Amino acid sequence: MADADATAAADDKTIRLQVAAARQEESGQGIARMPRSAFQALGITEGDVIEITGKRTTAAIAVHAYDEDQTLEVVRLDGLQRGNAETGSGEHVTIRRAESRAASRVVFAPAQREMRLQGPAQALQRNFFRKPLVAGDIVATTGQQPVQNMPAEVRRMFNAPAYALTQIRLTVVSTNPKGIVHIDENTEVELRAEFEELRDGRAVVNYDDVGGIGDTIQQLREMVELPLRYPELFTRLGVDPPKGVLLHGPPGTGKTRLAQAVANESDATFITINGPEIMGSGYGESEKRLREVFEEASKNSPAIIFIDEIDSIAPKRSQVAGEAEKRLVAQLLTLMDGLEARSNIVVIAATNRPDAIDEALRRPGRFDREIVIGVPDEKGRREILAIHTRGMPLGDKVDLEELSRTTHGFVGADIAALAREAAIEAVRRIMPRLDLDAREIPTEVLEDLMVTREDFMAALKRVQPSAMREVMVQVPNVGWSDIGGLTEATDKLKEGVELPLKNPDAFRRLGIRPAKGFLLYGPPGTGKTLLAKAVAKEAEANFISMKSSDLLSKWYGESEQQIARLFQRARAVSPCVIFIDEIDSLVPARGSGQGEPAVTGRVVNTILAEMDGLEELQSVVVIGATNRPALVDPALLRPGRFDELVYVGTPDKAGRERILGIHTRDMPLSGDVDLGKVAGDTERFTGADLEDVVRRAGLEALKRAGSDVQQVTAADFAAALEDSRATVTAAMEEEYKKMRGELKKRAAETGTSIGFITEGMLESTREHKHAPATVDAKGSK
Repeated sequence: MADADATAAADDKTIRLQVAAARQEESGQGIARMPRSAFQALGITEGDVIEITGKRTTAAIAVHAYDEDQTLEVVRLDGLQRGNAETGSGEHVTIRRAESRAASRVVFAPAQREMRLQGPAQALQRNFFRKPLVAGDIVATTGQQPVQNMPAEVRRMFNAPAYALTQIRLTVVSTNPKGIVHIDENTEVELRAEFEELRDGRAVVNYDDVGGIGDTIQQLREMVELPLRYPELFTRLGVDPPKGVLLHGPPGTGKTRLAQAVANESDATFITINGPEIMGSGYGESEKRLREVFEEASKNSPAIIFIDEIDSIAPKRSQVAGEAEKRLVAQLLTLMDGLEARSNIVVIAATNRPDAIDEALRRPGRFDREIVIGVPDEKGRREILAIHTRGMPLGDKVDLEELSRTTHGFVGADIAALAREAAIEAVRRIMPRLDLDAREIPTEVLEDLMVTREDFMAALKRVQPSAMREVMVQVPNVGWSDIGGLTEATDKLKEGVELPLKNPDAFRRLGIRPAKGFLLYGPPGTGKTLLAKAVAKEAEANFISMKSSDLLSKWYGESEQQIARLFQRARAVSPCVIFIDEIDSLVPARGSGQGEPAVTGRVVNTILAEMDGLEELQSVVVIGATNRPALVDPALLRPGRFDELVYVGTPDKAGRERILGIHTRDMPLSGDVDLGKVAGDTERFTGADLEDVVRRAGLEALKRAGSDVQQVTAADFAAALEDSRATVTAAMEEEYKKMRGELKKRAAETGTSIGFITEGMLESTREHKHAPATVDAKGSK
C-alpha cells in the first residue's frame, strides 16, 4: 500500500520548463531532452515516458540534455512535438511522469492531404515499437539514424528498420485504450490510405523542416511570430507591429517552405496567393479577388497572407504597359496601408526578382523588412542533408559531412533532388528482385533496401546546382598530386587562394584582405589551366571556366551583361574560382590605337568594376591565364585586381621527371626505362610536350609489338624523343625571364616597354616574320 502511495505521489510531481527547439538530426524521434535536475525532480530515469502539457497534452521519451544545456531550465522538443503540445519555442510546458499502456489497436493515416499510402502494417509496428503515442498526435517514421548521448537500450529502440526511403508523417487517428499507449508485439496496427483531418493540420511543416537558415528564422520570428502571438507587447511599447516581410533570394532556397513553417509555428491561419492565379480576365476582377483574400484573413485572424512570386502581380508600374497590372499594384498598396495596426495580419511575400517589384511596396509601413535567403554554406547544407535523409536507411559509408563539402552552390531544392536521385539509384539496384505482377513488395527486399555512398556519388553526376544552370560549374578532379614541376607557382596559389577560402577567419583576425585575382602567365603548354583546376579542387570551391569568346557578343551591352551575370553567379555559389583562359583577348590594353573594337574597352571597364567595385567579392577568386601578359590592360595588373602575377615557366629536371611519372602512372614500363634520363634529355620541354613524348612512346610500342604489346621500353622513349621537340625556344624563355622582373613595374606606367619586350618575344616565336610594330602612348614606333 505504501509503495502504491509513493508511486502516486511521484506521478503527481510536475515541473515547468521553457521549450527550446531540438537539433535538426533528432527531428521526428519523439524524445524530450531535459537537464538532470528535471529527472531528479520527477524521480525518473532515461528512457522513461513523460507527459508534456501545453495547450494540448502529448507524450515523449525522456533523455538527458546536452552538456551545454544542463544548467538551463529548458526542454528541447522537435517541431512535431511542439505542434502536438500546441506550444512554441520560448513558451512554458508542464511535464509529469507518465505510464504508457500496451495498445490493443492503433490506427494511423497520412498527415498530408496529397499523400496516399499503402504498405505492410508490420513495418509500422516495428518502427513505433515501444514508443509512446497519443490519439491526435502527428508522428514520423524514422530511419536508421544514430541518436547521440543515449543508453544502449534506448538507442536500440530507435534503430528499428526504416519504413520507407523518406521520413513519412502520420496522424495517430485512434488508439485503444485511450490516453498514452505504446505498440507491442500483440498490438493490431492499421494504416489507412488517405489523409484524415483530426486537428488543424499544424506541424506538417515546421522549423525542423527548414535547414541552413537559422538566422533568418530568428529574424522572421521577431517580425511575425511575436506580433501574432503577443500583440500586447507592441501596444505597451506604443508602436505598430510590422505589416509585411519580403523574402528574396535564388529559386529553391526555401522561401515558401519557411513561410509555411512560420504560419504553423505561430498557430496562425495561412492564406496563400500564387501570383498568376489572382489575375482575372474581367475589368476589376483581379482587384476584387485580392480584396476577398484580405477580408478572409481579417475574419480568421491571427493570419498570415503569403504572396508567392509577388513580382508577377506587383511589377514596377513605370515598366508595364497594361492598366490591369497598375490597378492591381495600387490595390495591393491600398490594402496594405488599410491593415489596422492591431488587426493581427502579417503579409509575407517571396520573389527571386526583388528589383522587379514596384518601389512603393518596398518601404516601411508596407514591407517593413526585406530578408535575403541566400545559397546555404557548408554548415547549412549539412543541416538540409540531415532533413532530407532523416528517414533514409543509409549505408555505413555515407558521410553527410563529405556530401555537404562537395555540394557547393546547392540550394535546398537541389539537395532534395540529390536525395531523391540517390534513392532512385538504390531502387534501381533492387529492381531485378521485384516481381512486377505482385501487389506487395516482400518484406525482406524492403529491409535490404539501403542508400549507399555510391548512390549519392552517382546522383551528384546528374544533379547540378540550379543557381548555375546557365554556366557550367564543376568541382574539378585535378589535385596538387597531378601537377609536377611547378612548385613556386603552386606555393603562391596555395597561399593566395586555398588559405583564404578555407580559413577566412584567420584573415579577418589579422585585418587583411585575401587576394582577389591571379594572373598566370608563361609559355603555352606549361599547365596554367591545370593549376587553376587544382587550386579550385584543393580549396573545395566551385570552378567556373570561361573562354573569352563565350563572353563577347556582337550586340551592344550584351558582353558587359554576360560578365556582370558571371560575377553574380559566382557570388551566389561562393566559394568559387572564376577561370578566364586567354584573358588577353578579353581585356586588351585600352587606347592602344590599333583600332580595337569599342566593346573591349567597355568589357575592361566592367571587369575592373566587378573586381574592385562597391560590391565586395566575398570568397570569389578570379584567375586569368595568358601567354601574352603585355597585351593585358595595365589597370588590371595592379593590387586589388590581379594582386599576384604568377609566372608559370618550363619545369626543371626534377619537375620534368615528376611530370613524366604522372603521365606514365598507368603505363606498363619495362625495367630499362629511366625517367630521370628521359627528363635529362627534354630540356625546356613543357608539361604538354612531355605528355606528347609519353603518348608517342606508347604509339611506338604499339607499332613495334602490335595489339599484343605488354610493356613500353626505353627504345620506344628514345624513338619518341627523336620525333619530339620543345615548343619553348631559348629566346622565348629569355624574354619571359626579362619580363618577370619588369611586368608590374612597367604596368604602373603605360605598358609601353613591355610591349617591346613582348614584341621581341613574339618575333623570336615567329622567326622574324613580318609583325606589326607597337605604337606607344606618344605615337612613336
